[in-house]
Amino acid sequence: MPDRPAYLRIADTLRDRIRDGGYPPGSRLPTIAQLRAAHGVSEIVVRQAIALLRGEGLVETRRGGGTVVRARPRVRRVAMDRYRAVARVPAGPAAGPPTTTFTHDQRIGWDEYRLDRRFARTRADPELAGLFELPVGTELLRRRFVFYAREEPQQISVNYLPWDLVGGTPVADPDREPWPGGTLAQLSYLGHPPTRVEEAVRARMPTPEETETLRMAAGVPVVAITRRMLSGPQVMEVCRDIVIPADRVVLDYAIDL
Repeated sequence: MPDRPAYLRIADTLRDRIRDGGYPPGSRLPTIAQLRAAHGVSEIVVRQAIALLRGEGLVETRRGGGTVVRARPRVRRVAMDRYRAVARVPAGPAAGPPTTTFTHDQRIGWDEYRLDRRFARTRADPELAGLFELPVGTELLRRRFVFYAREEPQQISVNYLPWDLVGGTPVADPDREPWPGGTLAQLSYLGHPPTRVEEAVRARMPTPEETETLRMAAGVPVVAITRRMLSGPQVMEVCRDIVIPADRVVLDYAIDL
C-alpha cells in the first residue's frame, strides 16, 4: 500500500525481522541514523516506528544501549484439569512432594516456589456479593498473593473467603502460606472440598502496580481470570482476579462431548 504511512511500513519491516529471527532476542536494532538512511525518512518517522514496536512489547530502549529486541518470556500452558490433577494428590504420609496448581502449571519444585502475601478483613461489595450469592456487606477475608517461580514474579491473585468460614482457623494465618495443595486443600481442610470450579476470562491492560510487580514490558496486556470454587451448591471462594501477563500464558480448555 503505497499510501501507508512510512512509520508503519518501517515498523512492519522491523517486526517481520524480529519474528523470523533476523533480529533475535537481545540483539540491537539498527541505529536511528541507519534506519533514516535505509528508508529515506526523517528522525521523527523512525522514532514513531520504534515507539510502536515498544508499545507492542517487542523492543525496549536502553539508555546508552540503543533499541534491543526483548527476550521472549517462556510461555506456559494452563489447562482447567490442573485443579483435578492437584486434587488427586493424596494427603498424609502417602503424599509426594508438596504441590499447588501454580507449581503444577510452572513445572517447578516446592523449593523453587515463593509466595508474597497480604491478608486483610473486608466486606463484600455488590460485585463480590453477587459472585458469592451473599448479602452486600458480608465479612470476608481478602488475600493478595504474588506468585514467584525461580524468583521471577509470574502472577497476582486476589481471593476472598467468607470470614465465618475461615476466621480463627489456620487458613486465615498468613504465616501458614504457602499451603501445600493451595486453596483446594484449604477448603478440604475446612470440611468443604470443592466439587466445581468456574472461571471467566478476559483481557485488559495492566494497572501500573501490576506492571511493576510482574516486571512487564510496556504494551503487554494481561489475562484476568475471575474464579469461583463451589462445594455442592455453596460458593466457598471467589478470586477477583488471577492476573497473568498475556505473553506468558496459553489457556487450554477441553470439553468432552
